[in-house]
Amino acid sequence: MCGIVAYLGEQEASPVVLKGLKRLEYRGYDSAGVALIYQNNLAIYKKKGKVSDLESYLQNQNIKGSIGMGHTRWATHGEPNDINAHPHFSSDHRLALIHNGIIENYATIKQELILKGHQFLGQTDSEVLIHFIEQIQKENECSLFEAVRIALNEVVGAYAIVIMSADDPNQLLAARKSSPLVIGIGKDKKEFWLASDATPIIEYTNEVVYLDDNQIAVLQQGKLEIKDISNQPSTPYIQYLDLTLDAIEKGGFDSFMLKEIFEQPESVLNCLRGRLIADQQHLQLGGINKYLDKLLNAKRIIILGCGTSWHAGLVAEYLLEELARIPVEVEYASEFRYRNPILDAEDAVIAISQSGETADTLAAIDLAKSKGATIFGVCNVVGSSIARATHEGAYTHAGPEIGVASTKAFTAQVTVLLMIALMIAKKRQNIPAVQFSELLYELESIPQKIANTLKVNDEIEKIAHIYQKASNMIYLGRGYNFPVALEGALKLKEISYIHAEGYPAAEMKHGPIALIDEEMPVVFIAIKDSSYEKIVSNIQEVKARRGRVIAIVNEGDNLIPTIADHIIEIPATYDVLTPLLTVIPLQLLAYHIAVLRGCNVDQPRNLAKSVTVE
Repeated sequence: MCGIVAYLGEQEASPVVLKGLKRLEYRGYDSAGVALIYQNNLAIYKKKGKVSDLESYLQNQNIKGSIGMGHTRWATHGEPNDINAHPHFSSDHRLALIHNGIIENYATIKQELILKGHQFLGQTDSEVLIHFIEQIQKENECSLFEAVRIALNEVVGAYAIVIMSADDPNQLLAARKSSPLVIGIGKDKKEFWLASDATPIIEYTNEVVYLDDNQIAVLQQGKLEIKDISNQPSTPYIQYLDLTLDAIEKGGFDSFMLKEIFEQPESVLNCLRGRLIADQQHLQLGGINKYLDKLLNAKRIIILGCGTSWHAGLVAEYLLEELARIPVEVEYASEFRYRNPILDAEDAVIAISQSGETADTLAAIDLAKSKGATIFGVCNVVGSSIARATHEGAYTHAGPEIGVASTKAFTAQVTVLLMIALMIAKKRQNIPAVQFSELLYELESIPQKIANTLKVNDEIEKIAHIYQKASNMIYLGRGYNFPVALEGALKLKEISYIHAEGYPAAEMKHGPIALIDEEMPVVFIAIKDSSYEKIVSNIQEVKARRGRVIAIVNEGDNLIPTIADHIIEIPATYDVLTPLLTVIPLQLLAYHIAVLRGCNVDQPRNLAKSVTVE
C-alpha cells in the first residue's frame, strides 16, 4: 500500500525522488522519507505527514547525490511518526531500506536479533528486515545480494523492497513478492528508476521491467541483473508503457477525483474502442478468446473483488445470470480463501481489481488456481500482478486513476463485464438477435449519455450544500441498481466521513425504516426500469415518515418529482446499462459534500489506493 521510488543515474536524485513520491502519495500519506548517498555517506531524512512536509524539511538540508530512494507510508506496524517513517537504517547505518508490504514473522526474527544485541528505534516490521539482512551479511561474510537472498528465503509475508549500501554507493538492490515493483530503464542503461507503479517513471522513459515474485534485481550504471531467491538468473523482459504524462496530471481540475469523474465518457469509450462496432454487429474481447470455452461451459462463475470492484462484480452477477444464464456467486476476495470454498475445474473465476495488485484478490486467485479453476482477470493496469497471475482477461483501459476513491474504474469494469456477458449470451444463443443488436447500439451510445449525465453537476452541488452536515444517509436501489446504491454509500463514507448504508429498496421495511425521520436523507435510484412502481411505493413510505428524499430519475419523469424533495435527472437506457449512468450522480454528490466539509477528496484519511497487504 505504501509507495516506493528510487533513482540511480547521473542527475541529482532528490528532485526525481520527491517528484516520484508526490505521484505515489495516493498509496499512503502518513509519513514520508528519502535516503541519499553522497561521497560514500548514506543519509536519511524523514518526517511524519505528507510529502509536502518532507519537502519543507529538506529545504534546510544539504542534500546531494545521484543515487537515492524515497517512501510514502500507509501505516501497518507502528503509529505514523518520524521514527517509524521509512527509510530505515541498519544498526551500523551502512544500509538503508524502504519496504511496501508486511513481514508476518517479524516478531520472531526481532526477538532473535535482540538476543544478538540489536536495538530497534521503532515498531515496524521493515526496520526488523534491514537489521536481519545486516546480521546475515555479518555472520556469513557474504555480499549484500547474498544476504538479501538468504533473508528473503526466511521471511514470511509480502514485500517490495529497495536497499542502498554506503559500502557500494553505485548500486541499488530491489526485490518483490506479492507487492508491485517496476524498473524503468534509461538510454544505454545509464539511468534506472524503481517505483511501486509506472507513474513516477513515465516522465523519463517508457521502457520498463516488471519484477516477478521472488525476484531480486541488482542495478548499477550500465547493468541490470535479475535472479530469483534460489539464485537462478532471469533475462529481463522489457515492456513499453502506453501511458502519457498528461494522464497523471490534474489537467485544470481541482482534484484528481473530479477529473476522473469527468473522464468517464472518454474512459468508457476507450474501453469499448476496437471491441464493439454496432453497425457490424461486432463484439470481441481478444484477451479471453483462448479460454472462452471455459466461460461458455462453466458450471458456475465465481467473481472475486474488494470494495468498488466487488460492487462491479455484483452488477455482473445480474448481467451474467440474466443474459448468459450461468449461475454466479460474488465473493469478497478478502474472505474467500478463509472459508474453505468448494472449487473445481468446471468453475470459471473472474477476478476484478483496478490496480491489479490487490493482495486479497491475488491470494484468492492462487487458491482458485490450485483447485483447477480457470481464472479471468479484469483490471486496469497493464503488466500488473493480477494480469500476470490469471489465465486470460481484459484490461479496462480506463487510464490512470489517482484519486483514492474509485470512480472511472467502476464504470469501466461494468462495461467490460457487460461485454463478457453479451459475448457469452450470443455464443450460447441465450439472447435473441434483435435484443443483442439493440444492446450493442445502446452500449455504443453510453459514452455520450454519460457526458449528458455530467451536466447535472451544478444541480448536485446545490443539493450538497443542503446535506453537507448530515450525520447519516441511506441509499436505496433495486435490481441492477442495488449494487449502485452500495457504491454510492461507499463513496460518501470514503471521502466525506458521513456514515452511509446501501440497501435493496425492498429491504428498507426489514429494519432500516426505523432510522427514517426528518433528519435522515434517503437517496433513491428511481429510474423507469422494471421495478419503477415498487420504487415509487418505497419513496412514499419514506415520505410518510418525514424522510428527506433525493431521487435519481429519468428525464421527463412526471410522478416522482411530485413526491421527492430533490430530483436529479439522467437519460433513459436499457435496464442492463443503467448502472453506467446512475452511479455518476452519486459520485458527484459524494464529491461535493466532501469538498464542502473540507475533506481531502483525493487522499481520504486512513485509506490508500492500492491495498497490497492483507
